[in-house]
Order: sequence, then C-alpha cells, then structure tokens
Amino acid sequence: MIHLHWPWAFLLLPLPLFIRWVVPAVSDSASAGLRVPFFSLLHKGQDLSLRKLRWPWLLAIVIWILLLCAFSRPQWLSDPVAKIKTGRDMMLAIDLSASMEIKDFYIQQQPVDRLTAVKSVVHDFIKKRQGDRIGLIVFGTHAYVQSPLSYDLHSVRTLLDETRIGMIGKQTAIGDAIGLAVKRLHDHPRNQRILILLSDGNNTAGIISAEHAAHFAALEGLRVYAVGIGQYRRSLFSGQHLEQSAILNESTLKAVAKLSDGQYFRAQNTDELKDIYRTIDQMEKIPIGADYFHYVIELYQWPLALALFLSFGFAALKCEFFVSRSQNKNQTLNNLGEV
Repeated sequence: MIHLHWPWAFLLLPLPLFIRWVVPAVSDSASAGLRVPFFSLLHKGQDLSLRKLRWPWLLAIVIWILLLCAFSRPQWLSDPVAKIKTGRDMMLAIDLSASMEIKDFYIQQQPVDRLTAVKSVVHDFIKKRQGDRIGLIVFGTHAYVQSPLSYDLHSVRTLLDETRIGMIGKQTAIGDAIGLAVKRLHDHPRNQRILILLSDGNNTAGIISAEHAAHFAALEGLRVYAVGIGQYRRSLFSGQHLEQSAILNESTLKAVAKLSDGQYFRAQNTDELKDIYRTIDQMEKIPIGADYFHYVIELYQWPLALALFLSFGFAALKCEFFVSRSQNKNQTLNNLGEV
C-alpha cells in the first residue's frame, strides 16, 4: 500500500504561478547596452523558436510535480503486523542489612558477599524485563524507594549498583518494605503488579510486622515472591548443620508468600538464585495487549531521480532554444545587410 507521509506538500503546487503573478518582473530597460531600432524585424525571425517554448514550460511543470511527490515522502507500507506485549508493574525489595556482608556466595569461583551475588543476578533479570516497569525498594533499619516504577531499565540497574550494605541501617525492616511496596503499587492494575522480596534476616526493625504487611498486600491483590538468602554450613565442633548467621527466618518469609498468594524460594548459591529469577520471569509474563506496526520502504528517491533526469532535458531544451534564437538573429541580420 502506497502512503504519503506529508500529503500537505501538494498545497505548494500553485507556488510558482503565485510567485510569477505577485513578484514583479525585473526590468532591464535601464541597463540596456544596445537599442535596436529594427527589433520588430528581429522578432519575426523567431517564429520557429517560439513554437518550442511550450515544451520547456511543460517539462518545468512536470519537474515541479515530481519534486512535490518526493517532498510528500511516498512510502510503501506492509499489512499491519501484531506484536504481543507482555509486562508487569514489578517492585524489587533488596535487603541491605549487615547480614548481607557474609561471603557465602561464589562468582567465577571467587567468594563474594550476598549483596554482590544478588546484584549480579538481579542485574541480568532487570535487563531481560523489556516491556515491564521496574521499581526498586531498599531496606535496612528503614525502607526507602531507590527507584520508582520506570521503563528505563538502565537507570534502575544503575541505582541498584549504587546500593551499599548498611547504607540505611544494619537491621531488617521487612514489614516496612512490603508496606511501602503496597503504597507504591496501590493505583496500578491488580493483575499486573508483583513484589519480589529478597532478604536473609528476621523482621528486626520497622513499625509493622512482616505478617501484617503481607496481609495488607493480600487485600490489595499484590503477590509477593519471597527469596531467602543464605546457606547451611557444617559446624566444625558439633558436626551438625547450622545456619550461617543464625538470623535467616524461613518461617516468616514463607508466611509472607503464603498470605499474599505468592511463593517462597530458598537460594543457597548463585546458580539457585539465577534459577529462582528465571522461574519468576517465566511465571510473570502475561499478555497485556498488542502493538501493531508496518514495515516501511521509502519511495521518495524515485520521483526525485526522475525530476533530476528531466531537469537535464529541460536544460538541454533551453540551450537549444537560445542557440536557435541566436542563429535566427544572425540570419535576420544578414538578410537586412543584403537589403
């Protein structure tokens, strides 16, 4: 299908005539270097050339129309192609308490603290969430919005990289983080909003308990995916499996996930953490509509090239006219000389 992107360009069609009628012709009588008293006789010798004047004018009109065609940007548009959109309004709540300093994760066989491992995994997770709006909440003794919901995933990743352990206290306010997410997502569609809560500690700070906050999230239809960070290690003295830091409370995180119709995950290493986010990514992609687009091929170069080609013909005809005119003048002068 042929489509003109700027069809209003054809409003300029009468512009040359308008200029010819409005702008006065330049008078060269004052600058004439030679006055010919027998000009009427010379004029009679131009009858053959005058008959050719119609062709330059016709070519000029055709060239002008072709230029307007090129200026209107003709395009060939394909049939509409549908692209299904999938997306969510998603808040990430990241624990920055002191327990995130424990180096029980490995990246490329190098021990790293828990926050570094989380950043590496969540960074890739955010990068793949094209079409989603991502927000970032960080919490320690208090909970703050590090980034509001945004389609600018690059900025969200940058703000995540700028977080530091203990920057807002060494304790863990899980309930406040959930409550803040409920507040931020309150006005968004109920079936398109989730919270991913990542923590490795008990709810040791804040003004609301994690269970009460999860109850409010359930009332708002906010699904919470809770991810517990940490691993078991064997005690050298008792031979029993003990918690690395003795602060991970799985029962609290499981209760939060259950109350909000979400799910609880336990990440003991980087690979498990990647699998968790991969699972969430597959679970939370739902169609929310479709975008339609056309493949576009620009065609302006064809009328422009034809106008350029005809302009050479126009110039050739003008040259032929002036040469013929000069020859007729010379012949007329010779005839006058013989007389």
